[in-house]
Amino acid sequence: MAYFYNEPSRTFSEYLLLPNLTKKECIPEKVSLRTPVVRYKVGEKSSLEINLPVTSAIMQSVSDATMAIALARCGGLSFIFASQPIDKQVEMVEKVKKYKAGFVISTANLSPEHTLKDLLALKAKTGYSTVPVTEDGSAGGKLLGIVTSRDYRLSRTPLKCRLKEFMTPFDALVYGMEGISLGEANDMIWDHKLNCLPIITKDRRLAYLVFRKDYDDHKENPEMILDQDKRLVVGAGINSRDYAERVPALLEAGADVLCIDSSDGYSEWQGETLRWIKERYQDRVKVGAGNVVDKEGFTYLSDAGADFIKVGIGGGSICITREQKGIGRGQASSLIEVAKARDEYAQKTGIYVPICSDGGIVHDYHMTMALAMGANFVMLGRYFARFDESPSRKLKIGSNFVKEYWGEGSNRARNWERYDYGFDSEQKLEFEEGIDSYVPYAGKLKDNLDISISKMKSTMCNCGATSIDQLHTVAKLTLVSSTSIIEGGAHDVIQKET
Repeated sequence: MAYFYNEPSRTFSEYLLLPNLTKKECIPEKVSLRTPVVRYKVGEKSSLEINLPVTSAIMQSVSDATMAIALARCGGLSFIFASQPIDKQVEMVEKVKKYKAGFVISTANLSPEHTLKDLLALKAKTGYSTVPVTEDGSAGGKLLGIVTSRDYRLSRTPLKCRLKEFMTPFDALVYGMEGISLGEANDMIWDHKLNCLPIITKDRRLAYLVFRKDYDDHKENPEMILDQDKRLVVGAGINSRDYAERVPALLEAGADVLCIDSSDGYSEWQGETLRWIKERYQDRVKVGAGNVVDKEGFTYLSDAGADFIKVGIGGGSICITREQKGIGRGQASSLIEVAKARDEYAQKTGIYVPICSDGGIVHDYHMTMALAMGANFVMLGRYFARFDESPSRKLKIGSNFVKEYWGEGSNRARNWERYDYGFDSEQKLEFEEGIDSYVPYAGKLKDNLDISISKMKSTMCNCGATSIDQLHTVAKLTLVSSTSIIEGGAHDVIQKET
């Protein structure tokens, strides 16, 4: 007969954390949220860690290059969505890797014969206001000048005016020679009060640009996640269908970590995908898998070579898998069982495989709850979809601003590659497992994430923990009744309007 769990399927809202002794050293400023992303030998260190335990979901409406840049600057990690042509996903990954390198290869260049109209079109496309003017308009062409917003006035400069007529010419530029150190370049920027310093070769060809904002940016974002070449770290989603073509392309583009995007990760298709990657690249390529909800799913993917495993089915705000198919499990119950399996696996094999809690986050405190239950980091969709940096449209409905947000299981996403049912990807599913919706617009990512992280650190201090590993050990949780849930909010008062 079928196997039955006697314990109900629990969600985060059914638990509360109990306070431990808050020692004097337990203050938010001393809390470290650095956490491992990929597997490592017990007693050693993971080869990829992030400074904030948050990642953005592998979704069209959440994770593009803009989101990846913003989140990596804050200390988290994005996974560029996979439900797009390979070349488009590669382009997004490349954009992230080129954003912060100290020495930046210019990707927005024009020739002196281009017009102001061309310049404005390029600025609208790329967002860049500083444009090198090279002899042939290429990134490595002979540098003839630079155009910034200070070189023209839209009210007075004709759109047909050529760049050579108003650019800052080479003779008036301050520049550095190839081979200069980043420190020396920054000193030149400060000494000459520059916003941008072009770096040229001996034959005057443009090699790099160094920006003042990158120096300031690093000071303002001390948690920024950079690779060994001082580029932002970025992840990318893949599927179990075209991985043989997609994986090499993403690696060539510079993706630091991959993750199989699927509605159900406990499948032979994911096992085959993982084994194919590991056979060809060994440990040089890091790839996560999932999603799973129990010990069996975790063990299967770990044995297949997954470097981290996502936990959760049906808990996302736009996911309707449970009501459509009756498949899934409460996020808290899933996480508690998989975390226990993760620890047992580490004890048995000597390999620690981090787990990511994906779905079920409604309130900020649910993030901390997920970590306390054993997650190493969380993956968020709705949370990030609300911000300026998400790729979806911002609309005004009534008197409120909203952003569009749709699930990868919706008809709008047309992401059939994530469903491992063995049929051709051109076929259409008979029913949806995700919806198309709106979420309240919330402004800039950093402003909101700073508040959420402050809550997380404060809660951890109440629990007597100054690290996520410590939280895993000392956290105490209790089930709550429906009455105590009501008691936990404002009640029996008349709230003032704000």
